[in-house]
Amino acid sequence: MPWSSPRRSVPTAPLTFRRRSGIVPRVSSRPVQPVPSPAELRQLWHPLHAVLARCPRLREDHLRYLRKWNLIGPAVRTGGETFVSFTDLAVIRQVHAELERGAPFRAVLRSMQASREGQLSLDFWIDAEPAKIIHLARPPAPHPGRPEVDPAAAEEFFRAASTLDDGDPKKQAAASRAYRRALEVDPCLVPAIINLANLHYSQEHMPEAEALYERAIGIDPSIFEAHFNMGNVYHDLGRLEEARAAYEAALRLNPDYAEAHFYLAVTLEKLGRSQQARGHWRRYKELAPDGEWVQLASEFGE
Repeated sequence: MPWSSPRRSVPTAPLTFRRRSGIVPRVSSRPVQPVPSPAELRQLWHPLHAVLARCPRLREDHLRYLRKWNLIGPAVRTGGETFVSFTDLAVIRQVHAELERGAPFRAVLRSMQASREGQLSLDFWIDAEPAKIIHLARPPAPHPGRPEVDPAAAEEFFRAASTLDDGDPKKQAAASRAYRRALEVDPCLVPAIINLANLHYSQEHMPEAEALYERAIGIDPSIFEAHFNMGNVYHDLGRLEEARAAYEAALRLNPDYAEAHFYLAVTLEKLGRSQQARGHWRRYKELAPDGEWVQLASEFGE
């Protein structure tokens, strides 16, 4: 009995993946502090509009990149105004001074990071949400050792899990249980393995996510999303050479996957291989001209 799509049929593709666009922030476990009033903030922080007025060569997206490289802290917004700290103001002025001297923004970032850590190691946190499989358009390919399975039962559990797996943290436990039930019926059901790994990744359970992605790749190495998601795990664990290899594997399977070019470029920068990264910055810009990081790609791809 062939698999049918849980949501819509795509007869030309054996497995269809949903790539969630954009990059989502991680949720901090620290307690939420009360937001000061604008009057209180002005005693310790600078209004962003005043900072930009004094530093005309800086753009708001430059500040966003400085935060992503962990060179300045997050801004505070209240009362319709945005504020930056006095501590960060010194960094911002330094960056602006270098830009006024004619230095490219990418060179300023690299220099400041190297000065801070003693090496060219960009501290860029990857917040990519892993790709999720939402379709089962045909029976899984035969795999050595695959037991006899009940496709209808496996599909039912997978469909239930996909419905629960909607990004709501309160439903994650139930979604995980449903994916496991599907895997009890068919231990080689790669979509369920990958989606279960994604749930572990979203909860920062890296060993579990890594083991599941490895299992999926072992069963079907042709699914590029599994390699891409594995790259994110390796990057978060600081295993940059393995992250590079995983992203490159994803791109061999899908050379036009923009996010893989972006994260491979970031990883190569952290490995000090800026020349190798340049082509991937450019390719990301070509593939995602309206992407969130297109300005950063323009700066680093020159």
